Amino acid sequence: MIALALYQPDIPQNAGTLLRLGACLGVPVHVIEPAGFDLSDRALRRSGLDYLTHADLVRHLDWATFTSWIAADGRRLVLATTRAGLAHVEARFAPGDVLLLGRESAGVPDAVHAAAALAVTIPMRPGMRSLNVAVAGAMILGEALRQTGGFPAA
Repeated sequence: MIALALYQPDIPQNAGTLLRLGACLGVPVHVIEPAGFDLSDRALRRSGLDYLTHADLVRHLDWATFTSWIAADGRRLVLATTRAGLAHVEARFAPGDVLLLGRESAGVPDAVHAAAALAVTIPMRPGMRSLNVAVAGAMILGEALRQTGGFPAA
């Protein structure tokens, strides 16, 4: 099953949006700590996530813990980044992929880039820097679910 992962998220509203997306589509969301905000259930509810009881939220204490899980579970790490040369619609996704989204303020460090088996980007007009992380995550997740037949039955 495809999964989303958030690398040290900065903005609770974006994390809440992505958790709601995961809840609605049946996709687990992994949060790699430390986050830039309180990750308690109470704090997430405050950011507007009334879907929290339906979300499959997995917390990882740090990058090392997350990569240990990736390796142990035999998953492929797919990084969403503006530094990639491959458009997300040209990539070939697999059912076990984990789609990693970087921090809103800084993306991910070079070591995280190096750990990704695949890096994808969303094509944009020249001069535009990036999309909101929740919007980008939804676009890439939608394409990955389309390719793998992973959307829930209606």
